Amino acid sequence: MIRKDEKTAVIEANRTHETDTGSPEVQIAILTKRINELTEHLRVHIHDNHSRRGLYKMIGKRRKLLDYLMRKDIERYRAIIAKLGIRK
Repeated sequence: MIRKDEKTAVIEANRTHETDTGSPEVQIAILTKRINELTEHLRVHIHDNHSRRGLYKMIGKRRKLLDYLMRKDIERYRAIIAKLGIRK
């Protein structure tokens, strides 16, 4: 579970302007943070299939956002991929 201060830090690091909280870059960064935390949880709790389903849903949502960003602006897509270290 991502804490409020961690989420705020992620938003500040990835926003495009001063009041940006919902751009695709911010949403992708928040999902990436949550995915990384849940991946660590699942390394310890191997049989937690309910959380694994949530992880798969988050990965799918991030993939859709990345596809949208790739269609709209390829440079922003490449920048967020490089910044977050997502492989594609």
